[in-house]
Amino acid sequence: MLAGNRLSASKSPYLLQHADNPVHWHPWGDEALQRARDEDRPLFISVGYSTCHWCHVMAHESFEDDEVARLLNDAFVCIKVDREERPDIDAAYMAACQILTGTGGWPLTIIALPDGRPFFAATYLAKHSRPGRIGLMDLVPRVLNVWRHKRDDVLDSADSIVDHVRRHAEALLRPPADGRLPGAGTLHA
Repeated sequence: MLAGNRLSASKSPYLLQHADNPVHWHPWGDEALQRARDEDRPLFISVGYSTCHWCHVMAHESFEDDEVARLLNDAFVCIKVDREERPDIDAAYMAACQILTGTGGWPLTIIALPDGRPFFAATYLAKHSRPGRIGLMDLVPRVLNVWRHKRDDVLDSADSIVDHVRRHAEALLRPPADGRLPGAGTLHA
């Protein structure tokens, strides 16, 4: 099994900020996705950017913490994404987060199948749970339990989320009934 943080060769200032984390981060790419498939492990995808306040808070609270890193490393293949370098990945996962939670923001936390289809989304997650918000120390064991014992439910959920994101994107791009062409705002969205 491959181990260790793989962000030190990155050109992204955001990814380089996480190059010394004890979390075994991978940049987005085929290597990480293949590892997840080979090891039959879900993906923990964290999307952020270098000047994001809450991204830094979550990094300090959780990603620099050995206890959290051990949990993440044991349960997932962990991927760190710079939203400024990969707006395509950010947009797809942000759409899923907004559909699932009704809101969005950064840091964006996605848990996905080894092929990248999301089945959980959140923004900032603290190390420990707080009233009304689960923390990583409680979330990771729960996700791992569901992954191991209710896999069919996870697969169904991921399929449903992808279908909702696809239908939402198609609706945004569909021309209005009056035949006018979509405006710049619709095309941008």
